[in-house]
Amino acid sequence: MPQTSSGPVLQLLASGLQRWIRNQCDSVDELNLALQGSAIELLRGRLKGVSLEARRVSFEQLPLLRAELQSGALKTVFRPGQPTQPVQLQDPFSIQGEVVLSGTDLNKALATDRWRWLADLLAEQLMGLTPLRSLAIDNDRLVLTADVITGTDPVQRSFLLCADQGTIRVNHCDAEGQLFLPMDPSITISDARLQGGQLVIKGNATVHP
Repeated sequence: MPQTSSGPVLQLLASGLQRWIRNQCDSVDELNLALQGSAIELLRGRLKGVSLEARRVSFEQLPLLRAELQSGALKTVFRPGQPTQPVQLQDPFSIQGEVVLSGTDLNKALATDRWRWLADLLAEQLMGLTPLRSLAIDNDRLVLTADVITGTDPVQRSFLLCADQGTIRVNHCDAEGQLFLPMDPSITISDARLQGGQLVIKGNATVHP
């Protein structure tokens, strides 16, 4: 993804922003930035925005296949004398965009200590059973499997997802009941859908550097 503006100052900013983004993530395989603005604006402490495209990202132990994000205006302090952090971001800023997760990766994430609470919440609130054995995405449906204490065959149920009230609502396919997933107050979900074994989420968030 090419930068909208070039030159040594903006190249230094792009390098600094890439470093900052990678430091926020557990791992990033591929990361591309496009800057909206000019060197003059940067030297005045402001940039119109940044477009980001990343692939195979792990953020807080949540593996993302793809992320496409656009930031709002950024306030910056340019510090060319500090090569390890040539640009410092100031004040919270907004981002909006789309992230994609595979059902396989999501299932693995729910088995980690970081996200086990969410697996337990899904199983208990939607199925009345714990622990959750597995999660899978079958076309446009979320399939949850949980074990039964008596040792009989595990219970499997299907659910649909949608965005509602700024978060993700999980609905039973064949029964009454729903669950609103707890969401960080700085994040608002505008669209959520299942397709082709993947979870696609659109939304916006406020980032505090």
